Amino acid sequence: MRVLTFGNELLKQKAEKIEKIDEQTKEIIKQMQEILVKDKGVGLAGPQIGYMKRIFVAHTEGDIFRVFINPSILETSHKTCKFEEGCLSVPGIYAPVVRSESIKIQAWNEKNRPFTIETGGLLARVILHEYDHLDGVIFLDRIPEGKRNKLIEKYEKTVGKRPA
Repeated sequence: MRVLTFGNELLKQKAEKIEKIDEQTKEIIKQMQEILVKDKGVGLAGPQIGYMKRIFVAHTEGDIFRVFINPSILETSHKTCKFEEGCLSVPGIYAPVVRSESIKIQAWNEKNRPFTIETGGLLARVILHEYDHLDGVIFLDRIPEGKRNKLIEKYEKTVGKRPA
């Protein structure tokens, strides 16, 4: 299993609901967690590994692994903040992104139990970033066009190919 990179068409597609949390789902979760540790990431969504289902994992510093299956964002704060983001699917590229400071989200965990959390700070940012992946949005889509084009140029020079 590998992380898909910018230009792969799957990253632009909307993920589908998980109908049943079974052993395959649990194995995918385990592999996603292993990728996060290996690549020193803080979040990873199903579409980033070609698994086109509504699932992501988060692992912020000092926090446990959190699994979000079929998540729904219930509330976002009106107050926003700008913070530099990167993405395992766009290696080497970082840029400030404006997002809500806090959120309320509902999802299911790997034990098929529903939960709701309200959070802010880094965890809220990671959740919003990964949730975007479920809808075919990457962080570059949230950056003004001029800056985005410069970042894409930088990415092309780094990787040596033109993304789709």
